[in-house]
Amino acid sequence: MVQALAKTLTLQEFLQQPETKPAREYINGEIIQKPMPKGRHSRLQGKLCATINQVSENTKIAYAFPELRCSFGARSIVPDVSVFRWERIPFTSDGNVPDNFNLPPDWTIEILSPEQQPNKVLDNILYCLENGSRLGWFIDPDDLSILFLLPQQQPVLCRGDRVIPVLPDLELTLTASQVFSWLKMV
Repeated sequence: MVQALAKTLTLQEFLQQPETKPAREYINGEIIQKPMPKGRHSRLQGKLCATINQVSENTKIAYAFPELRCSFGARSIVPDVSVFRWERIPFTSDGNVPDNFNLPPDWTIEILSPEQQPNKVLDNILYCLENGSRLGWFIDPDDLSILFLLPQQQPVLCRGDRVIPVLPDLELTLTASQVFSWLKMV
């Protein structure tokens, strides 16, 4: 039996393909489909973006984007939340938000879905940190924990009332308990 070899796409060829829902990521020459977000994931993602933007948008410190494609190095990834410091947002010449972000976020946040393999998700956070990101969060709703990662430092697991680091200059204090309390809506 003869098998046809699949043609490997370059990053540029991948980026010319139409977007899909849920998004696909390009990692080490491989195209990986992200799982469709479910209830807990969507709730945490929405609340994180709203909470971060509430303290950072009007003051033009930073902005949190949900499901934003970030293409840099040899990858094109779609973190659940990408936070960019205001001065690093690549605005167009007329001051609009661009379609393409060809740089890593300053703060990348991933929320683990039941269908995801934790190490693959962590790999994207580590890749961001190796390429200029200043902070990563790995949120596990089943474990009620948030692993925060800083460049060239030991990861720290947060549960309960331990304050989780955010980007400098953000007037925001969050604990794992606060983040997971957003899941209760009644």
